[in-house]
Amino acid sequence: MLLSHSRENNSFFQPSVFLLIGIPGLEDVYGWISIPFCSMYTLALTGNCLILLSVRRTPSLHQPMYYFLSMLSLTDLGLTLCTLPTTMAVLWFDYRLIAFDACLVQMFFLHSFSVVESSVLLAMSFDRFVAISNPLRYASILTNSVIGRIGVAIVTRATVSLFPVPFLLKRLNFCPEKVQLSHSFCFHADMMKRACADITVNILYGLYVVLSTGFVDSLLIALSYGLILHTVMGLGSPKERARALNTCVSHILAVLVFYIPVIGVSIIHRFGRHAPPIVHSLVAYVYLIVPPVLNPIIYSVKSKHIRKAILRLLRKKG
Repeated sequence: MLLSHSRENNSFFQPSVFLLIGIPGLEDVYGWISIPFCSMYTLALTGNCLILLSVRRTPSLHQPMYYFLSMLSLTDLGLTLCTLPTTMAVLWFDYRLIAFDACLVQMFFLHSFSVVESSVLLAMSFDRFVAISNPLRYASILTNSVIGRIGVAIVTRATVSLFPVPFLLKRLNFCPEKVQLSHSFCFHADMMKRACADITVNILYGLYVVLSTGFVDSLLIALSYGLILHTVMGLGSPKERARALNTCVSHILAVLVFYIPVIGVSIIHRFGRHAPPIVHSLVAYVYLIVPPVLNPIIYSVKSKHIRKAILRLLRKKG
């Protein structure tokens, strides 16, 4: 079943398929486990689609803040759709095989959407800084064309950053006995560890991508909120300060929901070699599934404008 692709050197081996493990040790209860997973995927898809439709159909939400929220929802939909097919195939049908090239494609989009999400959260922090520090010029600074250019820059950044990764994996000689992946989807760190070759370049480039995207973005988000706090402390009354900070609560929660699992995944991959396999799986699922589920809930609960728009949309559908 596992065929090799030979080059000039006959010892070069690439598996035609990888075997997805899913959640090790819990194979006997996959039917039960599929229920919460299916519920979370349904919530993620429904919630983010409702956000997008609400913003599109409500003229009063055609503002920079909600355009960035739409970008976040689109990104969360992308992340959800990246992992849904293989995860549910493993849990529902015990179908564990994924073609090598399909695994590369899934890995590329999975990590690309992660970089996009980090970049969108950074753009949203800039939006909050402009809205609080210069409210009179907010609309003139963040025009539709500026927001469009920011969106293009975000997608370009993610694509350029991740484009070399599949080719760096494609050049590796893999071990015939190491074709099992640790999850029900394809991670770069997981795939490169299956190689019987020097993966120094892959490790260094992966570290470069993490540092130049997520690490830089988190520092700039922290800087943005430092400037926001400085501006807020200069406002006249406590009521004005509270009102200004309240506009940032949803975004702060979205940042925490994204970056805490990212940190967890990074730590477990680098320092958790002796941790039980189920720990690796659960941390990865939290990283990929929880933010798309929680972000629509956070924004619909904290933003009365989004909440009202969603309720109007649901009434029309009813």
